[in-house]
Amino acid sequence: QVQLVESGGGLVQPGGSLRLSCVASKITFSVYNTGWYRQAPGKQRELVAHITTGGNTNYADSVKGRFTISRDNGKNTVYLQMNSLKSEDSAAYYCNVGGTQGYWGQGTQVTVSS
Repeated sequence: QVQLVESGGGLVQPGGSLRLSCVASKITFSVYNTGWYRQAPGKQRELVAHITTGGNTNYADSVKGRFTISRDNGKNTVYLQMNSLKSEDSAAYYCNVGGTQGYWGQGTQVTVSS
């Protein structure tokens, strides 16, 4: 059974940084596009960042210049480096492999607050 396990969330002050990780198991990770989504209370889940098998990336306008997605196929891991965090970045962050009809992690909470 495919598993995606996220880590790295937590409480951080505005302007701070966090690095999320998502480790995939029982899946040929390298052949899938991957991404990070987030969902805040009362809001729809939204795409934050996406990276293709070839390493091409795209970002939500709200995070461009602050967040960086990367992947290490040797470690079956996708990362999300989040800098200059704002309160509006607070949400549950979900790792995705293979698109919205693919596989999802259980989520990791990010709270940006002073």
